[in-house]
Amino acid sequence: MSTKLIIFNTLVLYLRIFLDKMIDFIFSLYWDDKKNIIPDLQKKHSILTESALSLGRKIKAKELKSEDLVRSVIERIKEVNPILNAVVMDRYIEAMEDAREVDRKVAAGLSEDDAKKPFLGVPFTTKESQEMKGFFNTIGLWSRRNTVSTEDSEAVMLMKKAGLIPIAATNLPELLIWQETRNPVYGMTLNPHHTGRSPGGSSGAEAALTASYATTVSLCSDVGGSTRMPAFYCGVFGHLPTAGTTNTRGVFFRKGGEETMLCLGFISKHSEDLGPLTKIIAGDKAELMQLDKEVNIKDIKFYYMESANDMLVSPVRVEMKNAMQRVITKIKEEVTGAANPPQKYNHEGFRHMYRLWSYWMSREPDDYEALYGDGERPNPFLELGKKMVGISKHCLFTIIRLFELRYLPKVNSEWAEDITKDMKEDIISKLGDNGVLLIPSSPYAAPFHFSSLLRPFNFAYFGIVNVLKFPATQVPLGTNSVGMPIGIQVMSTPYNDALCLTVAKYLEKEFGGSIMACKVK
Repeated sequence: MSTKLIIFNTLVLYLRIFLDKMIDFIFSLYWDDKKNIIPDLQKKHSILTESALSLGRKIKAKELKSEDLVRSVIERIKEVNPILNAVVMDRYIEAMEDAREVDRKVAAGLSEDDAKKPFLGVPFTTKESQEMKGFFNTIGLWSRRNTVSTEDSEAVMLMKKAGLIPIAATNLPELLIWQETRNPVYGMTLNPHHTGRSPGGSSGAEAALTASYATTVSLCSDVGGSTRMPAFYCGVFGHLPTAGTTNTRGVFFRKGGEETMLCLGFISKHSEDLGPLTKIIAGDKAELMQLDKEVNIKDIKFYYMESANDMLVSPVRVEMKNAMQRVITKIKEEVTGAANPPQKYNHEGFRHMYRLWSYWMSREPDDYEALYGDGERPNPFLELGKKMVGISKHCLFTIIRLFELRYLPKVNSEWAEDITKDMKEDIISKLGDNGVLLIPSSPYAAPFHFSSLLRPFNFAYFGIVNVLKFPATQVPLGTNSVGMPIGIQVMSTPYNDALCLTVAKYLEKEFGGSIMACKVK
């Protein structure tokens, strides 16, 4: 790299740091005064601190009634939802009856089939984009505000078959593609750690409930970080399985079987839940991921990356780099030893994370322009004009995305496909079947509401994993100087999900696990 280019890149770096600080300062003047406190978890609901696996075991052992668990979740949702605006539709009455039926089965003696279900009688929530019979399925579009699903998605069917009980549907961004959870139909969901900040998108409502002890199982989806970003912003765990392993029928207009980056996943307070839950929605493909595989962490090769140096993305802040270094130091001291420490890794493709994600999104089986108008293609200039006078039924980020799709230059397909192929091959050659790559989750912790409009590409550390179609687990690692959660992603090669989850469990033990938004009385 020439001296002039190094100087130019350095100047751009410091300019971006200055602009980021200015944006945060300006938005903090408004949002820091809007912060609301999530009520502490009462002792009578303390069961909600436990993992879903633990709850399932207690229900089958007659130590806990499913009815009492479902009631606790409902009561907790009613406590926090007026603050968070996370739940948009519920089936509380039906869920209570489902729970009583589980309790009747337990009392009478479980069948061999029910006895094998690890989450029998445990309730779950999911995004409104996951079809549930009789529930609204707006995808955040005003034009679909009265649309009701006539059947369950494949994942919901599998969850119910596994003994889990659907209890509520949650909020989402308009058309799912944004870093905040906001739409014209249901409004905006808030981060429980600081209600003036984003909980992430598109599963922000799921993460907000999880971090508030208001859901026990959170079914999500992820095409550009939609599971891992909210988990990061809200301080909990999130897992993106290997692409193609989960059936997406009934999610965001999918029929199932499409070639796609979209994959279903889970957000959880406890890493131990992620593997067993993923097995359920993977169905016949669960064996491919070897989720039951016993992995000795000392057999894992570790690589890491502190920054991707993508010029479209904000610089990674010191607090994020320090979190990564704490992990590297711990692994070097206790896992690999000084003779074989974690190795630094980078690839040219990481400098183009957003452009690569944008290209592969153009290959997704969705006509996004048509979806904006629920079949009709809106005029972006007309929509922007309507937005400026307050009569548009679209969010500003949706309109900006429409301009991008319609007018910005397209990414060169040959370049994008070649560099993606080279990235995949290079990472697989380094990691093999026993390595992980630790990468940043984001340049910084959860941003203030609306500030992402000025930094729209900062989700790219999540999106590049979707591009690769690799598995990754979001792991919380404490908080920054203002008390917001931070963490890293653990990525591995296809079907090596067990490696990601093994490292997540190790880091949970060493660094304390999820950062909850309230105390337990």
